[in-house]
Amino acid sequence: MTSEYADAHMSRRDARRHRNNAKRKGGWGVFFRDLIVIILVALLVSFLVKTFVVRSFYIPSGSMENTLQVQDRILVDELTPRFTGYDRGDIVVFRDPGGWLQGVSVPKPDRGPIAEGVDWVLSLVGLSAPDSSEHLIKRVIGLPGDHVVCCNELGQTSVNGVPLDESEYVQLTPGPDRPEYEYDVVVPEGSLWVLGDNRNNSQDSRFHIDEPGQGFVPLSEVVGRAFLRTWPFDRFGGLGSSDSAFIGVPDPADQ
Repeated sequence: MTSEYADAHMSRRDARRHRNNAKRKGGWGVFFRDLIVIILVALLVSFLVKTFVVRSFYIPSGSMENTLQVQDRILVDELTPRFTGYDRGDIVVFRDPGGWLQGVSVPKPDRGPIAEGVDWVLSLVGLSAPDSSEHLIKRVIGLPGDHVVCCNELGQTSVNGVPLDESEYVQLTPGPDRPEYEYDVVVPEGSLWVLGDNRNNSQDSRFHIDEPGQGFVPLSEVVGRAFLRTWPFDRFGGLGSSDSAFIGVPDPADQ
């Protein structure tokens, strides 16, 4: 083998090695590029789902017992109510309409920076809800135009002249410590009248009736309708509207 032939052979071999190395480097580069794009797209889609379709919340207080317990995890439908509106009996999550959370302290555990970071990432895709303590959850009793009155001789709330049988979900403790509320309101347009299922321990529309907002929750502050309990697993299940309590209640225009 002449030196010229050997040099040419080595040059071809080096060229092949160079091309193979370039392909390998390019292959890994394309792989990581595609992986990053897939992750970013997944995060974007999850963020949009959380923002406009459905998101998770945890229950920070006992105001909805026994329907919902402290630290229960729920999913909230943000999309459907934009088209269908809300019904009496719906369980809704809403932002503080003004002063409702003032003086209310919900302790947050110190979980360390790593756990906080993981929680933040999960919150981007709606799998965690670090801002749950900044929201409230109650049951819709009065819709815009409804005349809501409490209470009759049986202690029942009436809507548009019809007493409600709320025994399916209301928790009441009889006795001298039971707080008594009286109200006679007409729900203004664009607002809701909401009460907690744990009527003895719920700072709801009744509690804030003497404040500037008169206890009404603007629809613009409502995040959505709770429809599913996801945690704990032994209580996994739907949270449908308890509309049976409102059977026979006429619309305001029909009175």
